[in-house]
This record gives sequence, C-alpha cells and structure tokens, in this order.
Amino acid sequence: IETMRKVDTLVVDKTGTLTEGKPKLVTIKSLSSESEEDLLRLAGSLERESEHPLAAAIVQGALERKINLEKIEKFQSITGKGTKAQISGREIAIGNRALLTDLGISLGDSEGLANTLQEEGQTVMYVSINGKLSGFIGVADPIKETSIEAIRLLRESGMKVVMLTGDNRRTANAV
Repeated sequence: IETMRKVDTLVVDKTGTLTEGKPKLVTIKSLSSESEEDLLRLAGSLERESEHPLAAAIVQGALERKINLEKIEKFQSITGKGTKAQISGREIAIGNRALLTDLGISLGDSEGLANTLQEEGQTVMYVSINGKLSGFIGVADPIKETSIEAIRLLRESGMKVVMLTGDNRRTANAV
C-alpha cells in the first residue's frame, strides 16, 4: 500500500473491464452474391465451434434470427486471427485482416466501410468463401455505464489510464 502512492499509471483491459463483456452482433454486410442471412448462417455455423466471446455473439445473433446452423468439418482455430472450416464442401474462413492476408485474400473496396464501423466501436470480422472475400460482420461490446466517470475521476486525481486490447486501433480508439 505504501508503494501504491507512487503509482501514476493504471493499465486496464478493455473487454469486461471498460465494456460490459457481452458483445452483440450489430452489422452483417454481404459483398458477394450471398445474402446477409446466408453469410450469417455460414459464420454462425463456423463460430459455434469457437470459444471466443465475439464468436458467441455471432452465434447468438444467428439463433436470435432463427437461422439454422449447418454442420462443419475440419474446424481450425488460428490464435489471434480467426477460424476456418469446411461447410457443405466450401472453404469458409472468418477473422481479422491478418487472417485474410495469411490466406492471400484481398480486402478490395471493403476497407472503407469496415474502417467506419471500427471507428464506431465495432470489431469487424471478414468472411471468406472459397478464398474470396464474401462480406463482414461487426460486433460491438457496449461500454459500462460506470467506465466514463471512473476514468474521469482517475485522470482528475493525476492518474494516467492506459487501455490494453487485442482489438484494432480504430475500435480501441472508439472505446
């Protein structure tokens, strides 16, 4: 406790500390002939096998819309990037920009809209089908009502507050 008086910086996690820790599906955007419902069906089917909180939000969003999820094969989780599997003979991947880069998939003209969603605090996950970008899904985790006041009070007391997150810079800045 005596040493604590010398502390001038507080490092906090974003998810579940500043935010509610209960992400929700917000955006579904198809960039191909797939309907938004079909895109969510594929993403939800794939993410049902994942343990990530953002995956759970996608699955919950699909179930709330009464979308029947499909059986998947050859599921792979790629730490820090996303997931991929086969569904009805098609190669499906969902994840961040790094995953698509690893898979050699171009983002094309989708970056502008994805950046806008990130600036609104959404985490954007790209969906590819058979090696081509098919759309993306945006998930947001609402900020706790108490976070803004708590950070204001900490800053007024002279404390520097730093947020750490695995999310991208645009989404982190929005939070």
